[in-house]
Amino acid sequence: MNREKKRIVIIGGGIAGITAAYYLQKEAKQKNLPIDMTLIEASAKLGGKIQTIQREGYVIERGPDSFLERKESAARLVREVGLGDTLVNNTAGKSYVLVNGQLHGIPQGSMMGIPTQVTPFLFSSLFSPVGKIRAGFDFVLPRSKPKSDQSLGEFFRRRLGNEVVENLIEPLLSGIYAGDIDQMSLMATFPQFYHVEQEHRSIVAGMRTLAPPKSKDIKPKGIFLTLTKGLQSLVEAVEERLTEGTILKSTRVEKVIKRGLEYTVTLSNGKTIEADAVIVATPHTALPTMFSQYKELSFFRRMPATSVANVALAFPVSAIQKDIDGTGFVVSRNSDYTITACTWTHKKWPHTTPADKVLLRCYVGRPGDEAIVEQPDDEIIKLVLEDLNKIMDITAEPEFAVVSRWKDAMPQYTIGHKERMEKLKKFINRELPGIYFAGSSYAGTGLPDCIDQGEAAVKYVLDYLLFEQKEAAVQ
Repeated sequence: MNREKKRIVIIGGGIAGITAAYYLQKEAKQKNLPIDMTLIEASAKLGGKIQTIQREGYVIERGPDSFLERKESAARLVREVGLGDTLVNNTAGKSYVLVNGQLHGIPQGSMMGIPTQVTPFLFSSLFSPVGKIRAGFDFVLPRSKPKSDQSLGEFFRRRLGNEVVENLIEPLLSGIYAGDIDQMSLMATFPQFYHVEQEHRSIVAGMRTLAPPKSKDIKPKGIFLTLTKGLQSLVEAVEERLTEGTILKSTRVEKVIKRGLEYTVTLSNGKTIEADAVIVATPHTALPTMFSQYKELSFFRRMPATSVANVALAFPVSAIQKDIDGTGFVVSRNSDYTITACTWTHKKWPHTTPADKVLLRCYVGRPGDEAIVEQPDDEIIKLVLEDLNKIMDITAEPEFAVVSRWKDAMPQYTIGHKERMEKLKKFINRELPGIYFAGSSYAGTGLPDCIDQGEAAVKYVLDYLLFEQKEAAVQ
């Protein structure tokens, strides 16, 4: 290896990995840093779960379809690579929860299922009178005793009761993580709820102080952003800006071994790369093998991940006889449905669908009910259509359907996840300095969270290699 330069290897070409590669290359060029960077991806293309299909005038996302606008790192990266003019907000239409075979509107003012306006909650058909009274206990219950972690289910059942949890909070939060809220870690997913309770005692009163002011716009914009050409256009734009020869695709990393102050990265083609620092941006399922000599990483074998699938269905407008005024719904687990959620994509994202067409995107797969993901396409489509016809009146077969499967794709932050990550970080800093983990398995699953982790990885390795200190000393 050329000792005049430091080599940094990035393992994994999902959004966290390509973000790290982009900002690392940017820092190296701007500050004239002596760095060689190699990005290694096991599959034939970059982007991970970010995949877009453009077909017959439709823009169809196979993986994530958007990101929160308030988390600014994603939109900043989009603008940096020249795609700012393609950013678009979702339509702020009505959303529903399917409970006992009926669609019920989500009460106005709800924030992640927490009611912040009393009147819409009291008049909601989602809850019985007893359920509403039980939720009111939140105003008088004492704050919980401080604890390091607990499940989302435990926390919200104590504050608001089972009915609000089962009919509103669980469908919304499980839709984000495809997880079981009675196993999911509060502190690793939504620690703000715990802090609100500790500060305000009542989470309803506390969340009310955080609610955004009412917009005076006639048509308020939605809180999510996407790209008119699809999220894959972001991946492609980042890749175009990476220096030729720095990306190694269709190559899997077998081992990472520490040798003195350096690391030997062994590839599936039998070759090795010597590195001074390594950014590991792969799913956690790869780590126990990649770092098999360290028992401290073996707990990743026990970290669950849910398999999910989604089905995009294209119809002519005339096929939908019973339409619904809204942009989509989530499904309560108390309902006898295969689907877990449905987005009326043509309404939520009008740019994705030709004017005389309808695009529905339905989701299947949840903890304890993942077998559906393994079914043939035709069977999944049949089950999804049966569910939709219980709510809507669809009089024709879809013009086409796209089934996307994601095996073990949704990492589950179970109780104690944050503590485990902190313990791992201490071990890495002590025994494997120069290694940094980034991606959806570690500190946030959304696109902005993964982008944040990619940026943090760049800062870490530059600090570790003393480039930041040297830069400061020169100035």
